[in-house]
Amino acid sequence: MVSSPALPRPGSSSAPWLEELDILIRARYPLLYLVSWEEHRVDSLLADMARAHGKVLLSWSISRGLRYLGGSRGPALPEDTRSPIDALAAIEKLSEPSLVVLKDFHPYLEEKSVVRALRELAHALKSTFTTVILLSPTLVIPTELEKEVSVLDVPLPGFQELMNLLKEIVAVVRRGNKATIDLSREQAAQLIQAAQGLTLSEAENAFAKAIAHDGKLSAEDIRRVQDEKRQVIRKSGLLEYYPPEQDLGHVGGLQNLKQWLTQRTAAFGERARQFGLPEPRGLLLLGVQGCGKSLTSKAIAAHWNLPLLRLDMGRIFSGLVGSSEENLRKAIHVAESIAPVVLWVDEIEKGLSGVASSGTTDGGVTARVFGTLLTWLQEKTSPVFVVATANRIEGLPPELLRKGRFDEIFFIDLPEAAERRDIFRIHLQRRKRDPAAFDLNTLASLAENFSGAEIEQAIIAALYEAFGQGVELEQRHIAGALQETVPLAVTMRDDIVRLRDWARGRTRPASSSASARKE
Repeated sequence: MVSSPALPRPGSSSAPWLEELDILIRARYPLLYLVSWEEHRVDSLLADMARAHGKVLLSWSISRGLRYLGGSRGPALPEDTRSPIDALAAIEKLSEPSLVVLKDFHPYLEEKSVVRALRELAHALKSTFTTVILLSPTLVIPTELEKEVSVLDVPLPGFQELMNLLKEIVAVVRRGNKATIDLSREQAAQLIQAAQGLTLSEAENAFAKAIAHDGKLSAEDIRRVQDEKRQVIRKSGLLEYYPPEQDLGHVGGLQNLKQWLTQRTAAFGERARQFGLPEPRGLLLLGVQGCGKSLTSKAIAAHWNLPLLRLDMGRIFSGLVGSSEENLRKAIHVAESIAPVVLWVDEIEKGLSGVASSGTTDGGVTARVFGTLLTWLQEKTSPVFVVATANRIEGLPPELLRKGRFDEIFFIDLPEAAERRDIFRIHLQRRKRDPAAFDLNTLASLAENFSGAEIEQAIIAALYEAFGQGVELEQRHIAGALQETVPLAVTMRDDIVRLRDWARGRTRPASSSASARKE
């Protein structure tokens, strides 16, 4: 057990957006626009800033009108200022230097009279020490105000803010003897990491829910806090959330890839940042269909204890002009907001096919989406680990393969004999069968040129056969299912040979024996 002072405290500095906000207020910018869902958090930060600048803090909402906030006091305000026009008129008459927050004001920016009044107010405030701040979860700026308003995105709480929240909760719990805190320094950092991407209110609820579950806060609650992020993902509609269930132990073979991943297990932690390591950027998994690319993507998230998001490129493209690019930007924003996270882009070549002819076939939509994706892959700074999978090299634009987009490109080939034995063992155990009761060497020999998915389907077919006969699963059932199966390596031999030829020298083999494979 640890006390709250023992929790890790990384080097802290003022948030860049707060520094920018401070500069804009000191520069007497009349109109600012903060994009955020977190009204209470922003109110608290603005109250501190108002005191630092010697200003009073006021807030307006359609339900309460204009009123003082954060302990501020000043001249009496008009009685009814719930109308946007009346509120703007009252703000113009304020005699003291003020910060005024207009909450959820964006719907009224569709009214020409309100836009005109706000624009006139901006000109009037340039000779005063009052700043008006529009606070809204969405950005809506009429053309008339584009040159009058400065926009700042309020990021979700960072590591230190969430750590301070956890310390407060630990202190309250300890004072009331209401629960047990059983966290090491490293586990506390992992719990904070799991909460990143949540608002302060959501994080507080997640911690409280974890404590209420069993009366303590421990390492087991890391997974529960991660599950709270599922709500954030569901609301976006562009990404799918997969709970981390399959770990690398469920993946047969691929020793080179597993070793590469194990070396980077702690690479998203604060200790790695202090050591000078950058966060891993991502992997491109290229290989034969059914050889474990999707399973590996899921296992990476579980191995690193990170949430897994799946980006379906088909959802990104839609019929409305301009909406495909906006959909991708929204998906990226959601992924970054809950980082660190593993973002799985399955069969990326299908979503990016036709980039070269995009100008004539779809008005350049695919090319623009591809350009947005490439730029983000190259320049992203948030800890979003991208795992892209691909089956066909001809569908991959060359720009995607350039160094800097991904840390490494691994080629996953058909499993060798030892790997096939491992795959048989894994799938028999998953179906509550003792692998020692089967001759795995013989089965691996019969399954030559089979993919992992084909081996799994053969076992399932054998189970159906045994079930239909009313007997327990035996070696003969699996052997019969294997002999009746024509593997993909036979029906698509030319495609696989071409894929192997391309991968040789351009990619890193995922299996330790793959480089020695002979046709």
